[in-house]
Amino acid sequence: MRNKRARIDADKAIVGVWKREIGDVSTRDFAHRLAASEDLVLRLEILRKLEKHSGCVNTVSFNASGDILVTGSDDRKILLWDWEMGRVKLSFHSGHSNNVFQAKFMPYTDDRTIVTCAADGQVRLAQIPDRGGVETSLLGSHAARAHKLAIEPGSPYSFYTSAEDGLVQHFDLRTKSATKLFTCRSIHRRRYHPYLQLNAITINPRNPNFFAVAGGDAYTRLYDIRKTTLNSSGRDQPADFFCPDHLVGDEHVGITGLAFSDQSELLVSYNDEQIYLFTKEMGLGHNPATSSSSSSSSEALEAGPDCDDSPEMYRSDVNADEKSRPQVYKGHRNHETVKGVSFFGPRCEYVASGSDCGNIFIWRKKDGELLRVMRGDRDVVNCIKPHPHTTMMASSGIESDIKIWTPKALEKATLPPNLEEVVKHRSRFFSFDYDDDLSSLDDENITYSSEDGDYNENDDDDSDGDEEEEGSADSGDDDENDGVSDEDTDSMDDYDDDGNGDAGDLENDGGNNGDDSSIPDVAAVDD
Repeated sequence: MRNKRARIDADKAIVGVWKREIGDVSTRDFAHRLAASEDLVLRLEILRKLEKHSGCVNTVSFNASGDILVTGSDDRKILLWDWEMGRVKLSFHSGHSNNVFQAKFMPYTDDRTIVTCAADGQVRLAQIPDRGGVETSLLGSHAARAHKLAIEPGSPYSFYTSAEDGLVQHFDLRTKSATKLFTCRSIHRRRYHPYLQLNAITINPRNPNFFAVAGGDAYTRLYDIRKTTLNSSGRDQPADFFCPDHLVGDEHVGITGLAFSDQSELLVSYNDEQIYLFTKEMGLGHNPATSSSSSSSSEALEAGPDCDDSPEMYRSDVNADEKSRPQVYKGHRNHETVKGVSFFGPRCEYVASGSDCGNIFIWRKKDGELLRVMRGDRDVVNCIKPHPHTTMMASSGIESDIKIWTPKALEKATLPPNLEEVVKHRSRFFSFDYDDDLSSLDDENITYSSEDGDYNENDDDDSDGDEEEEGSADSGDDDENDGVSDEDTDSMDDYDDDGNGDAGDLENDGGNNGDDSSIPDVAAVDD
């Protein structure tokens, strides 16, 4: 049976090449079909490990062309990598006083403008001028940890942030000002606080007027920026809500990750639950307390007269008879940390997520079939970032390295026969109460314990989930001035030529494991 399937796959590949040669298939379509091939997904393996951070790596992101990877860590440093060569192009202190949670390039800035957010609640800007060096400045702040930021597609100036204080802010780099849009409110009255802890924010790439946020309850809230205003009661006004029917009203779950596909499908990752894929038709309307997916609001995502927002742009690959139920992706475990979730493939053909068991899970999007389980960390995989143009990805987690995955394996991978046991055996247990008072939220509120004596036998001492201690390892930090100094700086191009010649051998497991002594840091100048 396996030989027959292999023969059929080979025949399809030959026919595809023949159609490309005679012009029946365009060059672009042929490239997309090749990049989306399951054969490549089944051959993904680690190309190299990038090892220069000294703490958990919480964010990985590619530039638009895909040749530079930016990473941020508990060590509060930002590193720019030439991932193909495995060397650091630039290293500088972010200016944050606590763990960096996200760092992204602003588009159309020649990769010289980076925005970051962190556990200190600050939102910061790092600029790399032509004259050399790095200049960092504070753009705004939240009253609690800021996990994610979302950049408006195609804009070099505009982005949004959300945080555990429930506040959503809009930033404009032209004025370097922050606009407080609204504070996200809990649907159900809570004893401790009325606002909702936010873990994730994402913008619809097909219609940037719409963005979604989610966090400490079961609902993903969709907003139309053209209609987002703070009313007299101080409450936010979502255009729509999304939630699986069986989780409506469940106060024991939360959401850690969101992602929009290029087809405007909404991917939602729950803690202690599964991952779900929603389309426009699955919205609960303006009042989820009295709605269900079968009575969704038809006008929730309705665009203005100047926008092409036809129903077709929200249409999913889900079969027509399944329209009322979101596609579900099962098998991983999301309990310990704030994990992201991603689409993978040139047309978002796959779904990828990390897991508490240290594995990366990849599912086929259209039917939820699990295709790959890849070992990505000795503890927990938190971040997965696909390359913007080719079939490869970067991942990170509790370990201090970044792993680069490419389809170079000679043999196709198969799923482990004892998958449930692998996930259960390797998952440590970590509790986080979404109803805790956010004013006292810090790393000490998190309880973390191993219930498996065999699990830690190969673990390092610094992988116990104590992110605060990892972040304080940088002896050059000064909380009063955010750890930055006014030293002479080198240009970014200097690091391309001779700044890090010894960092090219990062694919060896016996690297320096976070020793930055061979990398001359650029001293960030705080404005």
